[in-house]
Parts: sequence; C-alpha cells; structure tokens
Amino acid sequence: MKKLFFVGLFLLMAGFAGAQDYYTAVGLRGGASQGVTVKHFVNRYDAIEGILAFRWGGFIITGLYEFEQEFAEPGFSWYYGFGGHLGHWNSGSTHKPHWWKPEYNDGLTIIGVDAIAGLSYTFDRTPINISLDWKPSFNLIGYSGIWADGFAFSIRYTFK
Repeated sequence: MKKLFFVGLFLLMAGFAGAQDYYTAVGLRGGASQGVTVKHFVNRYDAIEGILAFRWGGFIITGLYEFEQEFAEPGFSWYYGFGGHLGHWNSGSTHKPHWWKPEYNDGLTIIGVDAIAGLSYTFDRTPINISLDWKPSFNLIGYSGIWADGFAFSIRYTFK
C-alpha cells in the first residue's frame, strides 16, 4: 500500500511544475535503512550520489554513479546506476538482523556492490527534489548474500 501511495504521489506532482536544473542536492532517505543522501551532477545526465544509512545499530556508506534521463515532462526523470558500499555493525546492538551469527560477536564489517533504479521529480518553484528508488546490494566481504529490500524515498534540498 505504501508503494502505491508513493507512485500516486509522483504522478500527482508531475502535473504541478516543470524542471529545475540543479547541480547538488542534500537530503534525507527513508526506507529499510534511514539516513542522509547527497547527489551531485557531474554533467547534464550523470550524477554521483553518496548515502550514509543507519540500520541494525550500525551504518552503511554507499557511493553510486547514476545515469539520469528526463521523461513525461521536464522535472520528471528516471535513473539507474551502480556503485559500492562499506558497512559495520557492533555486536552489542540490540537490533541484530535475522542472519546474525555468534561468530560475529566482535562486530561485522561488510563490503559489497550496489545497483540502483528509480524515479525522480524536481519542483520548478521550490528547491526540492524527491525520488523513489530500489537499491539492491550484494555483499562480497562479511555476510555474503543479496539484500533486495533497498526500497527508499528521498527528499532533498537542491542547489543551483
């Protein structure tokens, strides 16, 4: 139901205003992990994004390279990309994931790769950008496996 609400919100906002070009945007990201996001365009269609997310009493730092294309109307776009992450959890956290093993009692560090795909909307008259995306991850070091629950909604303040 939440996903349907956010898709409806995107479609509703698409009718309000056109695009606002921006170079950098800073904001909040909410989903299975909550945190902050910074997105910076290196040219008109390519951006780098950094995410610092918190989950299970630890953190994950993610860096992504994204390709963005406008569609439907100015301000509404879709994007995809790839990158990597580094994370760490303490053994003393009371919020441990279901896959936590006793051998992780000294803490757990993970390193892995990420993909991302999403929709983005930038308002014309206000310096706000919103996005809805899916960011699956695969850990190479630490707990190995695929994390496919990376759906998130971000709201960012844009800078020209």
